[in-house]
Amino acid sequence: MISGDSIVALSSGRLPAGVAVIRISGPQTRFAVERIAGGMVKDRVAVLRRFTAPDRAVLDTGLVVFFPGPASFTGEDVAEFHVHGGRAVVAKMLETIAGLDGVRHAEAGEFTRRAFLNGKVDLVETEALADLVSAETEAQRRFAVQNAEGVQSELYLSWRRRLIHARAMIEAEIDFADEDDVPGSVSDTVWSDVRTMIGEIHRHIAGYHAAEIIRDGFEVVILGAPNAGKSSLFNALARRDAAIVTDEPGTTRDLLEVTLDLQGLRVRLTDTAGLRDAPGKVEAIGIEKARAKAHGADLLLLLRDVADPRAIGPLPTEAPILRVGTKLDLLESRAASGAAEDDVVISVKNGTGVEELLAEIGRRAAEAAGSVGDVLPSRLRHVELLGAANSHLLRATDGQTGGQELRAEELRLAADRLGRIVGAIDVEDMLDVIFSQFCIGK
Repeated sequence: MISGDSIVALSSGRLPAGVAVIRISGPQTRFAVERIAGGMVKDRVAVLRRFTAPDRAVLDTGLVVFFPGPASFTGEDVAEFHVHGGRAVVAKMLETIAGLDGVRHAEAGEFTRRAFLNGKVDLVETEALADLVSAETEAQRRFAVQNAEGVQSELYLSWRRRLIHARAMIEAEIDFADEDDVPGSVSDTVWSDVRTMIGEIHRHIAGYHAAEIIRDGFEVVILGAPNAGKSSLFNALARRDAAIVTDEPGTTRDLLEVTLDLQGLRVRLTDTAGLRDAPGKVEAIGIEKARAKAHGADLLLLLRDVADPRAIGPLPTEAPILRVGTKLDLLESRAASGAAEDDVVISVKNGTGVEELLAEIGRRAAEAAGSVGDVLPSRLRHVELLGAANSHLLRATDGQTGGQELRAEELRLAADRLGRIVGAIDVEDMLDVIFSQFCIGK
């Protein structure tokens, strides 16, 4: 599929920079290279050229590379101009190229959109490319690279192929039972495989939270009584004065959040208001926010001042708890702290136990995220379509749907939902399976 116009945009990072990459894609790409670079260049070979405007004014000197379609990122003719990364240089290059007939500035995501429309990537791989661009941690990068290489897509397509095959077998048994080359009863084998697939999809859906942790972060919420050292710990882990620290109870009234990178995983740390009875009106709002935030936590850091422990009542969530004793420096001995009640005992003042606490948070985050090599659903869209597919499969196997025709229709609907995840919907797939496996009409 070749679009009628060509698009151009800056494809490298923020300016100014040492080098800027300007990309053009579409049928006018070859013409743009000839006009701007003074003639055509060899395919896939970086060539040093002087770039000039149509009026012969020199724009810059740099490299140009031409990628002929369909063997390019977008499937169209693509060229890249590598120029000096000054704002004025890039602006003039873009203005000149976009001024050529049939060339316009690209819209957001339009290069990747053309790659999808031309069959270079599917929807899951497209989403993975977006994740790769926005990746901030090593785990996010590895997860995005894996999906961009098609591992996730192949899993969904393999399930879809199995369903297409199952439906073909069922319909062949219904319609062509008198043919010699159609197997006898295949129902038992088909429905056994479908039941196995239901379990596979269910376990895959269960991995979505691990994918959320990799993409969005492991949610850690600090809870404790007023003056338990929550804000001091928050500042120590953030390595800056992000929260106000005083001896006055109830200083923290709102939620404060910072993002950490622990063992290659994104960890979102939230400081909250101290939990206590009979607070003031404004402080009560902060406490309510703290309780609400705790409900969505992957881990609670429950702080206890070992020198002045105070009860905070029942916790507002059943999230995993890491009990942290604080202000160890105020005690003459660790033994006097009652540390047996705590998983980790720290002193923010002298740094005791802080690295141990960070290591434990990182270990728990890694455990919750699982192996980055696991194939996980990376979008809520995937989970919803996978759930819909499983619902159709359950109806097909529960024996309540009706005859084989209706059960085969449920298989079709399930395969359709899987196809929508990757954007591969082709009604010819059914016929391909039937005609490749049976000599119908011999």
